[in-house]
Amino acid sequence: METVRLDREISQTRAPNGVVVLSERVASVRSAAVGIWVRTASAHEPRPKMGVSHLLEHMVFKGTERRTAQEIALALEARGGSLDAYTSRDATAFHARVLDADLTRAVDVLTDLVRHPVLRASDLELERNVVLEEINTVEDTPDDQVFDLAYEALWPEHPYGYSILGTRESVSGLSADDLKRLHGHAYFPGNSVIAAAGNLEHERLLELLEQQGWFQPEPAGANPAAPAVAPPPPAVRGAEARYAKDTAQTHIVFLTDTVPYADRRKYALLVLANVFGGGMSSRLFQRIREELGLAYAVYAFTSFYREVGVAGVYVGTQPKTAAQAAAAIRAEYAKLTRDGLRGAALAEAKQQTQGQLMLSLESPSARMYRLASFPVYGDPYQSLDQVLATVAALTEDEIASVAAEFFAPERQTVVWLGPDNGR
Repeated sequence: METVRLDREISQTRAPNGVVVLSERVASVRSAAVGIWVRTASAHEPRPKMGVSHLLEHMVFKGTERRTAQEIALALEARGGSLDAYTSRDATAFHARVLDADLTRAVDVLTDLVRHPVLRASDLELERNVVLEEINTVEDTPDDQVFDLAYEALWPEHPYGYSILGTRESVSGLSADDLKRLHGHAYFPGNSVIAAAGNLEHERLLELLEQQGWFQPEPAGANPAAPAVAPPPPAVRGAEARYAKDTAQTHIVFLTDTVPYADRRKYALLVLANVFGGGMSSRLFQRIREELGLAYAVYAFTSFYREVGVAGVYVGTQPKTAAQAAAAIRAEYAKLTRDGLRGAALAEAKQQTQGQLMLSLESPSARMYRLASFPVYGDPYQSLDQVLATVAALTEDEIASVAAEFFAPERQTVVWLGPDNGR
């Protein structure tokens, strides 16, 4: 066991079997957040098995060797806590928020879910229908569906472009054996990150995990090495795709590939996205909504993954004004690419980003997510002060370089979803 102090209240332990444990003590609260990240998810799936990671995330809640589905639901909720899970592109996460006195119970329940689900074929049909209804919900929510279509437009042949939920066809074809095979290949300590934050001690967390068997050596040949994400091919840039849908609005996403999570240029992208479309004071909000009155919702966004990142813009507008809104957004892209950020505008943008970073870590759950992100995305640990200093040190030239590369209008792939008259 190798334990290091990463920061004043943050510790990290790497066990010989590969599991990584991080914790942050927050003595001022009476709660604890703890989670287990399995470093296998939708980005590792072949197209015919699209959605298997997400379906497995659902299925572990249907029962374990020791608990029924109802007992799982009651285990933490009966004490006022919460239990949840999500599937992303790079990891599948299971996490709990409890009173600090219930940390032992939370570790027990999470371990039971992750390590000992029964994955019965009899439960699969019911849960498959739940996931199919989740897919229906996305299709009934065009401002969600347009994002799936945009990712697919960027990477039509790579799992980063696949739907995390899968399709009706792929989910309908998944079997209990598919779930058990994925569980055996991915849900083992060496492929896991465990993170916690709140009123807890790192040494106590390690004791609880040891009691649950997280540090035991794996039997020889028991689990193959976790699969790596296939390097994504060059993204499709400057394309346009239109999808007809009977909606009151036309939903438009501008999207391009950017840099991975561990790339320091992400901080310049965050600063630029804030200025571009990060709030009511942003250029897109002021131009598209306040000056032109073309939309209720318009914003810029960024996401960063282990192998790549994305940045883009969403707008929802009337079909008759969609072309005007798209043209106005392109004009703002061109202006940002040409001018970058200078002087007082850059100083204000950096201050805004620093404030958001600080405010985002006010809860133990947020601190837990941040700790897990470092090993999940292959990024060396940085303290909040180091991150704030990195943002503060961004220069006009660095910002201009990132703006010119990633905000160029001709680089953006644009996806439209709405009535035919959205043209």
